[in-house]
Amino acid sequence: MRALIQRVTSAHVSVRNETVGAIQHGMVILLGIKSGDTEADAVYVAEKCSALRIFEDTEEKMNLSINDVNGSILAVSQFTLYGDTRKGNRPSFIDAAPPAAAKPLYEKFVARLRELLGNERVRTGVFGAMMQVAMVNDGPVTVLVESKN
Repeated sequence: MRALIQRVTSAHVSVRNETVGAIQHGMVILLGIKSGDTEADAVYVAEKCSALRIFEDTEEKMNLSINDVNGSILAVSQFTLYGDTRKGNRPSFIDAAPPAAAKPLYEKFVARLRELLGNERVRTGVFGAMMQVAMVNDGPVTVLVESKN
């Protein structure tokens, strides 16, 4: 499982020109799920993301977590994070979990984030939908969290 995390000052996700999720200060998490990932992976990645110290303290050091700054999370499913571009010019998505396996793991990931942060601080896109994500990256700060080596 991969989570590409971007620290943001604001972000929103739309489906068919309708905003389905929006946050202010916090992080956007693009979540890719690989074939073979488990609920344990979803829990691990959610806990790791919520504990990441990527927000600045009063000395401008990245020393604070999303909880410390009372920030929010916008979580968006992103199967293309498992696109393999080593051969040819068109990515292969053979490693990405099929929707029937990925959706429950995405839901577990979101549920664990909500347990840690509260429902009101976690927003989502729509699993499997064509979405438009807009964000203002803060820093910019972008990090990758993976559940397996």
